[in-house]
Amino acid sequence: MADLFARHSQALDRLKERGRYRQLLPRAGHDFASNDYLGLADSDVLRAAAADAIARGVPVGAGGARLLRGNAHEHACLEEDAAAFFGTEAALFMGGGFNANLAIFSSLPQQGDLVLYDALIHASTHDGMRLGRAEARAFAHSDVQAAANAIRDWRAEGGSGRVWIAVEAVYSMDGDKAPIADLFQLAQENDAILVVDEAHSTGVMGAGGRGLAHAVAHHPNVLSLHTCGKALGVSGALICGARVLVETLINKARAFIYATAPSPLNAALVRAALREVAENRDLRRRADATLDHAHREAARLCGLSGFKSQILPVVIGADKPTMALAAALQEIGYDIRGIRPPTVPRNTARLRISITLNTSAEVISSMFSDLAQLREVHP
Repeated sequence: MADLFARHSQALDRLKERGRYRQLLPRAGHDFASNDYLGLADSDVLRAAAADAIARGVPVGAGGARLLRGNAHEHACLEEDAAAFFGTEAALFMGGGFNANLAIFSSLPQQGDLVLYDALIHASTHDGMRLGRAEARAFAHSDVQAAANAIRDWRAEGGSGRVWIAVEAVYSMDGDKAPIADLFQLAQENDAILVVDEAHSTGVMGAGGRGLAHAVAHHPNVLSLHTCGKALGVSGALICGARVLVETLINKARAFIYATAPSPLNAALVRAALREVAENRDLRRRADATLDHAHREAARLCGLSGFKSQILPVVIGADKPTMALAAALQEIGYDIRGIRPPTVPRNTARLRISITLNTSAEVISSMFSDLAQLREVHP
């Protein structure tokens, strides 16, 4: 029995030797690690919404899958609100973005179709594609011409099904933005479906925080995924698009059919978060101002530039030096985490610095000043 899990222990030891061992750390220090971009997760707005929902009898638990008794009034109200807010025909609420991508890519692309995905697409999309029946091919990151060439080659090889182009609006580890307008044009030219994961743009980018693909989201060949656990401050995910696609997910997606429904209370909180984003213009203004300050200070104090969003990757390269620098920053009060392969490509381990409304401009300046000094000690 002593050797029952010997291989597991040995695998963990190898991860430790390579600087890739992961462990759960408590929250500590100034927030430069979360995705709570608008500071809503711990806000009075959502506390009040929770109290109100409980007072009016919204259930805490769903009690079952949506197709059984788990389908609550708050779920339907949220989906109606979300479709109106994001400008789509329909919406479907799921427990999280990972499950939502599993649902999309395992059930919507059909046998004979092609899923053409950005090389840096999220792991959940990869897992969804593995469960699906369509062929999957990558194209070079944000390279629209490479995507066009891949479609051309697939057609020349006899591919005759539908093409599904899968991208992230803002890439979670690089912070850069997808060329949505050009990708939509490519989809139009090839009678393809554009699937945009808006996880890191929902609430903070696009018209009124509606995401980078909002201008084209109403088109039937655009499907967007808006996660609720980042800028919206709660949890869950909303798949928004044509009604026929939403109904297909309800009927075909195992990740939806066999999952207990999200809490109706959680649905009520997401509704409140959407209202806050829609009505509180000062929230976006403060977020934009904080981000501008962070970009300026990164350049002024650290010589770091070229950032495109609230996600600031500082690429170190090797795994162990990256984690040592992250630990040094944590020790002096900044919650900054190191990101290593396989989350990012080999030899691109990095600090992922996240800018939120949980951290003041003064602390942001101090952090970049300290980072500049520590980079000399941990090159």
